[in-house]
Amino acid sequence: MSNIVLSASVRQNLLSLQSTADLLATTQQRLASGKKVNTALDNPTNFFTAQGLDNRASDISNLLDGISNGVQVLQAANTGITSLQKLVDSAKSIASQVLQSPTGYSPKSNVTAAAITGATANNLLGTAYTNNTATGTTVTDSSSANITAATQLLSLNTAITTGSVLTVDGHTITFSNAQTTSTTDSFGNVTIGIGTGSTLTVQTVLSAIDGITGASTTSTVNGSGQLVLSTGTSQDLAISGSGNVLAALGLTAGTTARVPPPLSGKTLTIGATGGGTPTSITFGAGTGQISTLNQLNAVLASNNLQATIDPTGHLNIVTSNDAASLTIGAIGGTAAASGQPFYGLIAQPPVADANSQSTRANLVAQYNNVLAQINTTAQDSSFNGVNLLNGDTLKLVFNETGRSTLTIQGVTLNDAGLSLAPLNQGVDFLDSNSANAILTSLNAASTTLRSEASTLGSNLSIVQIRQDFSKNLINVLQTGSSSLTLADTNEEAANSQALSTRQSIAVSALSLANQSQQSVLQLLR
Repeated sequence: MSNIVLSASVRQNLLSLQSTADLLATTQQRLASGKKVNTALDNPTNFFTAQGLDNRASDISNLLDGISNGVQVLQAANTGITSLQKLVDSAKSIASQVLQSPTGYSPKSNVTAAAITGATANNLLGTAYTNNTATGTTVTDSSSANITAATQLLSLNTAITTGSVLTVDGHTITFSNAQTTSTTDSFGNVTIGIGTGSTLTVQTVLSAIDGITGASTTSTVNGSGQLVLSTGTSQDLAISGSGNVLAALGLTAGTTARVPPPLSGKTLTIGATGGGTPTSITFGAGTGQISTLNQLNAVLASNNLQATIDPTGHLNIVTSNDAASLTIGAIGGTAAASGQPFYGLIAQPPVADANSQSTRANLVAQYNNVLAQINTTAQDSSFNGVNLLNGDTLKLVFNETGRSTLTIQGVTLNDAGLSLAPLNQGVDFLDSNSANAILTSLNAASTTLRSEASTLGSNLSIVQIRQDFSKNLINVLQTGSSSLTLADTNEEAANSQALSTRQSIAVSALSLANQSQQSVLQLLR
């Protein structure tokens, strides 16, 4: 072959045809692969840059499966919390049934005070101040016989000296021998005549005293010759005197108090009933004192007690429905002293009602069954072996270097984790107080569940955002890689057509270049 000699034009056409064939082959490869950079020889910079982008996109794509699993773990936990909340609400409904059921005890612990005369719901103190009496010593007349109301003052064994003054409630009764009659001035002061010829009697003195005190019960002289003076009901009876009037009438200076209402000024204490506040009250009409049933109940409420009064004045104190299973605390105070309405009162324990307690025992069993379901629901809220409601930890990796992570610490949401405990028949749900205590615990459990649901929701939102971010980032990386390596098919198709035409022309040119040699061949023939 080396001995074959081609002309310069032929060789030039062959080279051109070979170049066209190479370009056509390159174009056809680009059209077939869709890429303009298939190997590092095509464009080293673009090839390796695109390969790095593709590798990172592949690494992130591999992490998406883990992120997707994390989303499902959070969804499983959220589904579990939703179910737990419904179970807690069911337990609340059971506890609420206790509040709506009969008290469970008949009778409840109670005490009834002795009848208080005149007491009503608006006046627990009873009848207002009543009359009291002051009894003097025996007084005799001049014949040494016991006096009566009709005994004349001049016939007293001890004559009253003129000018003597008997002071009653600040008003004076003056004895004077300058007159024989009884007179009263504009200030209510009385002058009783004991002059010669006076026929005024001991009754005159008693009437003067009653006129001053306003007593509705008349002062008298008893069969022993003793003056019995009435205090009245509007004020106490205060007596003093000058001269010998007190001795002559058998009286003693001093003050005799009216009889107050039965409970006025008396104190009543009741020990703590269950977890209530001990009661300490003072009966009376003053500031801070108790005189009506409403006022009494307002004080008793904090000690789980309530009071009623019947038409005969008997005040009854009984435990409220909240504390129906409890016994009223010890009763004391001056209102419980000897002779007082609350003397000797000791509350007896409540008597359980069998039917009601059976109903409550059934509610305890229902409640415990709900707690068991809470435990199993929390245990079943797992996905792929991870349970955020059983204290497990979920760690998610978001980038190919492992530096972008999220660690979600689970919580234990069984009955113990929610601060709930199984109930005991005969101990729990006995009264409204025990039911309210359980409701308080259930409300706290609901708050815990809502808080955990909020935390899970926040974490789920973060994971879903990172999941969407990773998907978008993969698209960005793949798009970037493609822009570096993909061929423009329109351009390459046009190149292919142009190169095909060029190749046809090159073949024709090569044929023309060979025509001179063909002419020589014709001569030789």
